Amino acid sequence: MSEMVNYLDGKLLVKCRSCGKTNSVPIEKAGQKPVCGSCKTELEVPGGVVGLSDSTFRDFISKSPVPVVVDFWAPWCGPCRTMGLILESFAHKNAGKVMVAKIDTDSNPQTPGGFGIQAIPTMIIFKDGREFKRQTGAVPESTLDNLLAS
Repeated sequence: MSEMVNYLDGKLLVKCRSCGKTNSVPIEKAGQKPVCGSCKTELEVPGGVVGLSDSTFRDFISKSPVPVVVDFWAPWCGPCRTMGLILESFAHKNAGKVMVAKIDTDSNPQTPGGFGIQAIPTMIIFKDGREFKRQTGAVPESTLDNLLAS
């Protein structure tokens, strides 16, 4: 599994795969193929999975220029780990069309509680900052494609 992209103060913190420098990319520009400030290599954003917390969740969802699939998960959950691999693949295949984020329900109980999450993994798709669709349980990537398309 690759490294998660961090989100802080309205910006994605993305490590350049070419030179290793961490770049700060405003979320509003994530779909515009940003380049590394040092080596000018195109950054892989939003093709990764963004790690969110209770304090960053609402800001990220409201500012994303594309739909966001949020995975509510916990590290001890086997199906969650399986879903993590599926979501990583989904994120890379749909880069620029959708963003994928994860929020650890154990470390960040406020956000899942606010959405009534009672089972994990649960994925919620947000469009324009609002809940659009919801899926509970580990599912194949094709199910995510269908949820996004409908």
